[in-house]
Parts: sequence; C-alpha cells; structure tokens
Amino acid sequence: MHNNKNPGIYDVIVIGAGHAGVEAALAASRLGCKTLLLTINLDTIAFMSCNPAIGGPAKSQLVKELDSLGGQMGIAADLTFLQMKTLNTTKGDAVHSLRAQSDRDEYHLVMKNILEEEKNLDLKQDIVDEILVDKEGKNIVGVRTALDVVYESKTVVVTTGTFLNGIIHTGMNHQEAGRSGELPAKKLSQSLEKIGLKLGRLKTGTPPRLNKRSLDFSRMKIQPGDTPPKMFSFTWEYRQYGLNIPENKGANLPQVPCYLTWTTPKTHEIIRANLDRSPLYSGKIQGIGPRYCPSIEDKVVRFPDKEKHQCFIEPTGRNTLEIYPQGLNTSLPSDVQLEMLRTMPGLENVEIIRPGYAVEYDYVPTSQLTYSLETRLISGLFCAGQINGTSGYEEAAALGIIAGINAAMKAKGREPLILRRDEAYIGTLIDDLITKDISEPYRMLTSRSEYRLLLRQDNADLRLTEKGYQIGLVSEERYKSFLIKKEAIKNNNLISKEIKEEIEISKKYAGYIDRQIKHAEKLKKLEEKKIPDWIDYKKIITLSSEARLKLSEKQPLTLGQAARIGGVSPADISVLVVYLEAEKRRNSP
Repeated sequence: MHNNKNPGIYDVIVIGAGHAGVEAALAASRLGCKTLLLTINLDTIAFMSCNPAIGGPAKSQLVKELDSLGGQMGIAADLTFLQMKTLNTTKGDAVHSLRAQSDRDEYHLVMKNILEEEKNLDLKQDIVDEILVDKEGKNIVGVRTALDVVYESKTVVVTTGTFLNGIIHTGMNHQEAGRSGELPAKKLSQSLEKIGLKLGRLKTGTPPRLNKRSLDFSRMKIQPGDTPPKMFSFTWEYRQYGLNIPENKGANLPQVPCYLTWTTPKTHEIIRANLDRSPLYSGKIQGIGPRYCPSIEDKVVRFPDKEKHQCFIEPTGRNTLEIYPQGLNTSLPSDVQLEMLRTMPGLENVEIIRPGYAVEYDYVPTSQLTYSLETRLISGLFCAGQINGTSGYEEAAALGIIAGINAAMKAKGREPLILRRDEAYIGTLIDDLITKDISEPYRMLTSRSEYRLLLRQDNADLRLTEKGYQIGLVSEERYKSFLIKKEAIKNNNLISKEIKEEIEISKKYAGYIDRQIKHAEKLKKLEEKKIPDWIDYKKIITLSSEARLKLSEKQPLTLGQAARIGGVSPADISVLVVYLEAEKRRNSP
C-alpha cells in the first residue's frame, strides 16, 4: 500500500475511546499486540456522557466478569467512586447488584493515564473516515483518517458509540454531533456501507444537568451509600491471599449522598401540553429508543395513569456543582425542561446548567457478526459497544474486551474466546445480540439470563479467572492468589468474609443451583453439536420457510445457537438434527 507518511503497521487498530474502545485497546495491547487507539478527542477518553455511574442490576455482573477476565472498568470504578451501594438487598442473592456513583472527571483521568502508560499502545487524536480492505473486499488492511493518514493493520475494532452519523435533538433544534459540542463521524458510516455492511438507526437520551446550589435537598429523601463499601474488582480481596497491590485509598473517602424526588401531576401536564414540540413525537427522530431506559416523555405517554415517577438526584464529581437527575432523559425544548423541573419537590428554584437532549446514530445490526464479534463479511473487522445496538457503559465495556481479545487472537492466529450463556452474562449478552432480532437499544437485565443463580456477581472470579489467565490477561501473581481463595472455598477454610458469603449462598440455593447445572449440561450437548458452514438452509425444504430465512441470515455455529433464534421452532431443530445426521452418514467413507 502506498503511504508517504508511513506512520507504522499495527496488529490491532481500535476506533473510538469510549468504554468499549478502552477495554478493546487495553486487552489487545496487553496480549502483546502492537495496538493503535484512534479517537476524535483525547480529552474525552472513557467519558461518562450519560449518568456517571457503574453497575446496577445485571450490569454489576458484567463489570465483575470483565474484571475476572482482566479488564479495567471495575478497578477504575473502585478508584473513583463517590458512593458505593448494593441494590436489591431485599431480594435473592442472585439479583444483588453493586452500583457506584462515579466522579466523572476522575474516572476519565484514571482511564487516560492507564492507556498512556500501556507499552504496546499508541494513542492518537484523529477522525477515521475510511475502513480499508484488500482488492477482493474480504480482508482488513487498515484505515484512512480525516488528516489523510493511512494506518495499516491486520485487524480493526470499531467502537464509535453514538458518534456514527450522530445528530442531537433538543426540541426542534437539531445539530450534527456525536455528543453535545463534539463532532460526529460521518464519512465512516459511508465507508462501512461501501464495504457491504448494512446500517440501522437508533437513539438514546440524556437528562438536563442542574446547579446543586439551586436545589432544596430538605424536600427530598436522602439515599446514603453502604458502610463499609464493597468493591467491583476482586483484586482488593486478593490482597488477603498475597496479591501485592496498593490499598485503594479512595475507599476511605467520605461517601457523597444521593437524593430521591418525584415528578408530579403538574409535571406530566406540562409534558403532555408540549409533546408537539418534542422531536420524539413530532416525527423528527426516526431512530428507535431504549424501552428500559425511556425518556420522561415516553414514561408519561406510556403510563398515563401513573401520578409520579422517581428521579434520583446524583452527584457527578467531588469538585463540581453539577447534579444529575437520573430518570429524566428528555429531548423537549430547554424552556419546557425548566418549567417541568420546577414542579418537582426540591427543584422549585432549579437552574439548568446543560439541557437534556436525544442523540440519533447509526449502528451495525448484529446479524452481520459472529460470536467473536468479527463481521461475517470482512475478515479482521470487529464491532463493539453501541455500534452493536446496545445501551450502557457496562454492556459496551463487556463487548469491548471480547472484541479486543478476539482481534488479538486473530492477529496472532489463535482461536477466539467464545463465552456460553451458562458461563457468563457476557455470553448471554452476545448470544442475545446474535440470535435475537434487535430493534431497540439492548440493555442487560437479570431476567434475560436463565442461569442467573449460577451467574452471580459474587462468583464471577470463580467462573472466569481461569479463562482470563489462559488467554494471558490475568497475571501470574493474581492467578496464584485466586487459586488460594479457590482452595479455601473447597476446604471451607473461612479466611475471609467473602469466602464465608460464597459458601452460605451456595448452601442456601444448593437445590436450585444443582437444577440449573443439570439444565446447562443438557443444553451443552446441543451447544457441542456443530453445524457445518457449508449447510444451505434454503435447500432443506422440510424446515419452515421462516426458519430457512432466519437460519440463513444468522448462520448459527451450533444447534444450541440455532434453537435460540427467533422464528426457529423445536420442530425445526428436530428437522435439522435429522438432516445433519443423514448428511453425516452420506459423507462417511
């Protein structure tokens, strides 16, 4: 390839430095690959553009699994939290979830520093305009940037978040942006389509940001953190078993309280009276929004009989007056936002620092991806994060580490890491994205996992540390500490409160856990039955027409994956089993 500037050849290039990009770049570089991370703005690495919080229901499991594989999000959240709280404590242990309210600026700085110090990783600020493929259009060869610099690479991971052809909406005001005040990636969308990928359109939203001095907290309900706080990363626990890392001094800082307030009938009245000025209801927004994180307009319209909706008033940092009203995502005009906010208890004199807005962006429907997150069409091209149709930092980071690992595996000629549904929430997340028809931003929920008693946040390290070590992301020292803990659990040697809790939970749910293990073993037989890639489903006339269509589109690797595809019935799976057996006998010597 002709390149006058000759900036170097990489094993892995990651486009975008949000939560997916950070994990992808760190994973690839830590696995010994020469890695380049390209971002529009180095000053917004790992920026929390929505609520500066990590964890919550199902999401804490993702973070702890990420940590067990050798990822960074859990450690960064532990070092920068303002408040740490375990949610769902009145429910069963399987749905207990840790949540950190983070210091947005500190989180960004911690992640930026970690990236800057990674020896195999280069950081560069530029906009990627074009994905470069070989003459046959089948293999990645590099990228071209807006500055007309060509970087050659064996693999590329696209983690563009909401920046891909992004448009933000506040009332009838619309502007091209990936985030408020930041440029979108426009030409990259055109490039992805040019190389053959199909794109869809989604939207998400943010709430207004408020001035803390203008709030009356005496009219709200205080929400304190846990004392003592628990942590996301298992590394702090492993200090008890010999892991030599510094103490987390941030855990000793005073926790900042959150507060609870509500919308009122007057709030709802104002919203309904101004729906004609909402881009969501006037037809200006074409993208589909997240069902499980709707705007306040959506809540009011969809639940007309509900007199109030919760709103958590949460801090964004120790050294800022900016406050975040969680639960009030909106794209209404700024004057309407102020009017509705002032009808809520404690917000009667509120001042808005930044108005809320909705953002529309392009994404790559995941039927075009394999379980390694590589595109089926272009070898060496991976996608992770919101470009996969997900919603949330944790989902993005989980996909990012898997894409980063597998890009590195591809570059090294090694087998990809594929996690099953019964092994991890990350496995459930990817399996759902690949097998289900995603028409709205996907959010991880505990109800999405049929193995949630097996996949608890407390046992994530027992499930995945071995895999992280075998891949090469978990250090020898950490692995030795993990083995000490594992042996202590096996021998009931109660050397820590975490081990005691693990044993108590296992005993409490022993019958249910045993049942889920047996169910997982039964389904594993289907997962182990590979489907040859030469199968032409359109020729299997005994399959239903919908099954032929869906199986041809999704191209499942195993019978287990095929069974979970929407539109494929148990009868279709039986037909497929018979067909595969017949083909096996016919092709046997």
